[in-house]
Amino acid sequence: MNALKNKVQLIGHLGNDPEIINLESGKTLAKFSIATNESYKNAKGEKVTDTQWHSIVAWGKTAQIVENFVSKGKEVAIEGKLTTRSWEDKDGMKRYITEVVCNELLMLGK
Repeated sequence: MNALKNKVQLIGHLGNDPEIINLESGKTLAKFSIATNESYKNAKGEKVTDTQWHSIVAWGKTAQIVENFVSKGKEVAIEGKLTTRSWEDKDGMKRYITEVVCNELLMLGK
């Protein structure tokens, strides 16, 4: 059960082309977002689609795969863990973001 403590699996479409960052240390970082859609019927019986956007980061070989094969609109399945980080913006305000650190990626569709 230890492996299930912080595990995320998502299937969605990329909203934009990934941002690829090559760090001075030689590591590669890929940042992108995917949209997941959930449909349900409201009280009036109308179909409603709820879209959620998820921030994804990938490192190393996974980032290189993203760089070479993944682009806006592509459908992907990702597996990873949730992480939250904080930073100070240019106005000195503390900001937070929750991201999925991707360790497995599967390209779906055509």
